[in-house]
Amino acid sequence: MFSISTFLNSFEPLLWAARYTMLISGLGIALGLVVGALICAAALSRVAALRWFAALWVSFLRGVPLLVQLLLCYYLLPVVGINVPAMVAAVATVGICSSAYVSEIWRGAIIALPSGQAEAATAIGMRPRDIWARIILPQAFRISLPALVNELILLVKASSLVSIVGIMEVTRASQAQAATTFRPLEVYIAAACIYLIINLCLAALGRYLEHRMTV
Repeated sequence: MFSISTFLNSFEPLLWAARYTMLISGLGIALGLVVGALICAAALSRVAALRWFAALWVSFLRGVPLLVQLLLCYYLLPVVGINVPAMVAAVATVGICSSAYVSEIWRGAIIALPSGQAEAATAIGMRPRDIWARIILPQAFRISLPALVNELILLVKASSLVSIVGIMEVTRASQAQAATTFRPLEVYIAAACIYLIINLCLAALGRYLEHRMTV
């Protein structure tokens, strides 16, 4: 029989662990946005070496599973003399992995813009920096917003992998709770509800921002 009491009692420890899920996801997407912008700039550069570097970066990070990247970061860094906490390794890995997808999202959005806008801005004497800041980047951000929100939702779900290095996020907390109560079904359904609520809120926030930027 399904235990309603176990299901309801599971929410308190899982909601506590959800703070780490949101922290890792939030910091990961922030790092991914910064690094992804740099990789996107390299991919659009006229310097062949930078384009090759960007292509190699994206190919490696999209081709190797996030779990393997996390294990490499967590176990490889101490070998070369760099000892970092598990949380730092998790955020760095999630952010760097996300940067590959973010860079492609932004590159696609920039390429989708009509080239005539930049040419017209150049014709009236605008500096390249102003063209990027006032014309290209605002439009590219608006175009890429749905894809960026989707990437954040994917990061929330992918953050469950950091449990392998001992971080007490939702997935690891649910495993511990299931082992304590011997009622895994109720606990994992509660964990699924928490992930669903978080992602529905993020999707609603994305729709709100998209609506605000189109009016």
